[in-house]
Amino acid sequence: MKPIISTTIALASLGLLAVSCATGEQGCPFHAVVAQDGSGDFLSVQEAVNAAPDSLDTPYLIFVKNGSYEEQVVIPETKPYLHLIGQDKEQTIIHLKLNVGGKPDNTEEDFWKCSVHNPDSPVHEYEGAVVVVKAPHFYTENISYINDYGVSAQNGPQALAMKSHADCAAFNNCIFRSFQDTWMTTTKDNERHYVNNCWIEGAVDYLYGGGDVLVENSTFYNVRSGSVIVAPCHENARYGYVIRDCVVDGNEQAADGKLLLGRPWHNSPRALYVNTTMRIPVAPEGWTDMGTIPGLFAEYGSHDHDGNPLDLTARKTTYSYTSREGEKFSGTSRTSITDDEASDLVYANMIPGNDGWDPRAMMASLPAPASVEVSTSSVKWEPVPGARGYVVLDGDEVAGFSTATSCKLARAPKGELKVRAVNAYGSLGA
Repeated sequence: MKPIISTTIALASLGLLAVSCATGEQGCPFHAVVAQDGSGDFLSVQEAVNAAPDSLDTPYLIFVKNGSYEEQVVIPETKPYLHLIGQDKEQTIIHLKLNVGGKPDNTEEDFWKCSVHNPDSPVHEYEGAVVVVKAPHFYTENISYINDYGVSAQNGPQALAMKSHADCAAFNNCIFRSFQDTWMTTTKDNERHYVNNCWIEGAVDYLYGGGDVLVENSTFYNVRSGSVIVAPCHENARYGYVIRDCVVDGNEQAADGKLLLGRPWHNSPRALYVNTTMRIPVAPEGWTDMGTIPGLFAEYGSHDHDGNPLDLTARKTTYSYTSREGEKFSGTSRTSITDDEASDLVYANMIPGNDGWDPRAMMASLPAPASVEVSTSSVKWEPVPGARGYVVLDGDEVAGFSTATSCKLARAPKGELKVRAVNAYGSLGA
């Protein structure tokens, strides 16, 4: 694996002195700041990850300023508790053009030019995802993770934006975009993911893998006719994939009534949609065959955009597949679950486990600082209980950081000055 470091560095002057996290008198709530324009501690996200200490047992906070970071980011097993905090999910973008397609007969094929298997590709021998998380207790918010190949080609082969193979991985207010296999979760049944308020976009098996994964308040956006959302591979998971209080949406091509909720990849997978709003129509059968018989593919409280319950009577109940040896198998799955079963599929049961992991606490937004006073050379405010520090913004620019309740400015503000508190986990407040 050879992570990419972008060679394009914006050199435009901000007209504002950067506040160094390492030496600034005002202090910084983050351990490292990444800025493509050179105003931080590192130019790339991978550089900041590489510089983080190994074997931590408390959060290490990396702030990523707005920018287009064209690179692969790998969080190695030796670096748990890394928190990647973006400034703005629409403007803080980690992206790369790669896929894992095998050598075609015609090597002029567009996908081959950016395949990790192509010796002449700039991503040769890279791991097959834009971001690869191997360490537990990873947390991220306010960042777009985009596989440029999937988005631009709107076609296969596999082109992952995110591969999260670790326990206790949490994602808040992020965007994930590709086409085929956008996001692969852990394949270990006992590992947990929590996903909140995210946008997940794709067309083919674009959330797949295993683990107990709870996705809440998020949008699954489909980009072609006959899209398939999930392809899990659980073996003996207690919960599996639980998509709760989410929205299923898509473009015009995906709204033709052929959308499928999922298909069973390996083993005895589980996928459950609970209280999901289907803004575009789902195919009457809802699910389809793949490589095994599902342990449970079911829904509870599915409804359309107007709140009308969906008719599940035509949902698929019988599944079949043929093994590599040619042996044929068949089996069944229920299409719905009971009230009691649905009430069991909640955060308190799925996420804390025996170690009390609580990603919602990481995501808790602190209130906006009160009594903000601005002059031509400084800004000050009232302290926010629980804040480890503050970020001061001049429009879309970071004007400074502070662990106090004031910040010196190198010049008069150009736009609207804002102050946001930072909680103990790096999450930005109101």
